[in-house]
Amino acid sequence: MKKQFLALLFVAFAGLFSMTAQTEIAGVKLAQKVTEEGQNLVLNGAGVREKFFMDMYVGALYLPKKSANAAEIMSGDDAAAIKLTIVSGMITSDKMINAVNEGFENATNGNTAPIKAKIAQFKACFKEEIKKGDVFDMVYVPGKGVVVSKNGKEKGVIEGTDFKKAMFGIWLSNKPADKKLKAAMLGGK
Repeated sequence: MKKQFLALLFVAFAGLFSMTAQTEIAGVKLAQKVTEEGQNLVLNGAGVREKFFMDMYVGALYLPKKSANAAEIMSGDDAAAIKLTIVSGMITSDKMINAVNEGFENATNGNTAPIKAKIAQFKACFKEEIKKGDVFDMVYVPGKGVVVSKNGKEKGVIEGTDFKKAMFGIWLSNKPADKKLKAAMLGGK
């Protein structure tokens, strides 16, 4: 009887642990901790990108340790990752590329010329058809650059902290893609 009770207790605690090890947003389950490109990261915050009152994707920010300082996150040389999970069938490759163009314009205050080739390389990662449920990981690895993957398959590596700052700026700059999403990624509500 004692062994059965202990086994039940263990199962209860294991279930409780697994429930707290994930966060669910708009039906997307996000791990609290991940290892991306060899980097151990924690979920800093996540939210939904909305457009015309419709959910487009869930954006999650992963960092080595939690931070609400957007400027430090963008310009720092620490590992960091943004995970985008597509939750709308309305997102197409062309729409994503247009949104990325606008995001870089906003993040750099219109000064995209110094990283024009890097932006083109990044946009090429979104050329394939995009479907609901697709997951894009953009992981900054110090000394290597931003590794872009789609559904776990590497699509490209873009070097340089200048590019990292601009790319993270799409979501974290003073002119982010979505102010509510920025606040949520920085750990707010």
